[in-house]
Amino acid sequence: MELVPQSIPDVKLLVPKVHRDARGFFLERWRADASAVAGLPSRWAQDNHSRSGRGTLRGLHYQLAAHAQGKLVGVTRGRVLDVAVDLRRGSPTFGQHVKAVLDDENLHQLWVPPGFAHGFLVLSDVADVLYKVDQPYAPAAERGARWDDPTLAIDWGLDAAPGLEPTLSPKDAALPRLEAAEFDFGYA
Repeated sequence: MELVPQSIPDVKLLVPKVHRDARGFFLERWRADASAVAGLPSRWAQDNHSRSGRGTLRGLHYQLAAHAQGKLVGVTRGRVLDVAVDLRRGSPTFGQHVKAVLDDENLHQLWVPPGFAHGFLVLSDVADVLYKVDQPYAPAAERGARWDDPTLAIDWGLDAAPGLEPTLSPKDAALPRLEAAEFDFGYA
């Protein structure tokens, strides 16, 4: 597993060693010892799997600090643009983001640490996103920020994809801009 540095050092792109042949491929998606060496969790609270159609935009989601989740995100079918936004007050990269294309060809995974908002846009007809979280889902701690907040300046690539219109859940469509969002993450 190779760790590719990102513009925000705490976010990590994991590039697996993929063994391909005429039958298909094999890779290790996660391994406790390699995860610990990389500074990632070596145990997880739950696995999540979502299936979404083209143009679905999920996010930007996070849980408040007492329940903050680190996420290891990958795609088992399709292609997404995955985004992590730094919400740690005092961080030199506060409000900045990292983007990565995750798909069933590159098989990359993105580590989104606690204190970051997370979201993704589906670029293929269908995408299955599989992600591990290090803290369980806590509905009362769930929060979010708008995907199109101009202060975040996330280029989702919609201008380069004619006909791709984001489809949001009613809950995601009602999320506040960052300036009005509730978050309580510190930076150490």
